[in-house]
Amino acid sequence: MNVVLISTYDLGHQPFGLASPAAWLKRRDASVTCLDLTVEPLQVETIKAAHLVAFYLPMHTATQRAVHLIRPVQELNPRAHLCAYGLYAPLNADYLKKLGIETLLGGEFEEGLVQLYKILEPWSSKCTQPLETSFPTISTTRQRFLTPDRSDLPSLSNYPHLHREPGVRQLVGYTEASRGCQHHCRHCPIVPVYQGHFRVVQRDVVLEDIRKQVEGGAEHITFGDPDFFNGLGHSLEIVRSLHQTHPELSYDVTIKIEHLLRHTSHLGTLRDTGCLFITSAVESLNDNELRLLDKGHTRADFLKVVQQLRTLDLPLSPTFIPFTPWTTRASYCDLLQVLASENLVESVSPIQLAIRLLIPAQSPLIKLPKVKTIVKEFDQKSLSYSWEHSDLGLKDLFNQVRQLVKTSTSQGMTRSQIFKAIWNLAHCLDTRHNEIIPPIPIQVSRATIPFLEEPWYC
Repeated sequence: MNVVLISTYDLGHQPFGLASPAAWLKRRDASVTCLDLTVEPLQVETIKAAHLVAFYLPMHTATQRAVHLIRPVQELNPRAHLCAYGLYAPLNADYLKKLGIETLLGGEFEEGLVQLYKILEPWSSKCTQPLETSFPTISTTRQRFLTPDRSDLPSLSNYPHLHREPGVRQLVGYTEASRGCQHHCRHCPIVPVYQGHFRVVQRDVVLEDIRKQVEGGAEHITFGDPDFFNGLGHSLEIVRSLHQTHPELSYDVTIKIEHLLRHTSHLGTLRDTGCLFITSAVESLNDNELRLLDKGHTRADFLKVVQQLRTLDLPLSPTFIPFTPWTTRASYCDLLQVLASENLVESVSPIQLAIRLLIPAQSPLIKLPKVKTIVKEFDQKSLSYSWEHSDLGLKDLFNQVRQLVKTSTSQGMTRSQIFKAIWNLAHCLDTRHNEIIPPIPIQVSRATIPFLEEPWYC
């Protein structure tokens, strides 16, 4: 039986969400084709021959892109069974079903895909009428993972590289040591699906997956766990073993500010085993907003972590949601001021200064009275609850910053150059008023900060 797994966007990584289920399905003797449409075209003949087409929807952008593919896939092959799996599949179940998706799988999806395959296999030889299936939409069952099968995916050279020093670009691999998250940040799409649970990928599977990617040329590994310190012991064992086996291999991880503070004593282990930088979803520097989002940290906590990691010579790559219903011009300028004074400009991807709060379906945020009075009805096409700034100037600023980032990035401007342009925009939206733009704080020269070509997005 022919199975096609499709990824439309996965933060620029070679998608684990295709490679992992591919291994499970091939063990059942399925004929599996993986298509990563960020780096390769849709294969028309492959779609026409498929019995099952499954779209991987790990995030907002991936889902928006997949939505536009559902109808074309149906027209190419009206008999194929259509499935959507990943975080955004159960969150947008009603909308996806209206578009023609028949099976939805969220959470731990590999076993669900295998069960779907087993049901469809005897049907595939007839394949004359749609087959109705019934599955739990969300599963957080513990799985014994298989080593991902990346043989059908484009080579790592097709994906964004790591910039470690001027003129040096390295191939980047990607894996996951865990899924889900034990935290309950209200804006996060993981929370409605996993409800505070997280599931580990067994250590031997993670290490074997990395070994194979190293054989394929990987010089750096990104761990895609929502929080690498959710399972502290599990994670530390992996990086110690990894460094022992591949001492020249570097990696990066994502860890909450809260965990960076709680587990400071283990940060040296990350540095000594090859960690080049740590990404952390800071989101805001406003304590009121941080409480609304239930981030578990404060502005002071963030500043403390910045200093701790600087002492360890371990760069922090903070991410933000600078445009929310509560953003003011003053608070946006304050964010820029802190990034400049803390010498973080080169550590922040410019797109992070042009992100607007998304409130996905089933978000715990909409239960808050302070949010209920602001948001409008759920917009299926945008996959988010809509809201507007009370200050129209903030809407203009968002649009201008976003366009600036898009244009200047395509022109090859540096992060510092883009930051300076955003600084000027934020402090003087209307130059006709002849406002005096405050100078950017002087920055201390630092060594090149490693970064990935693909910015963190959603």
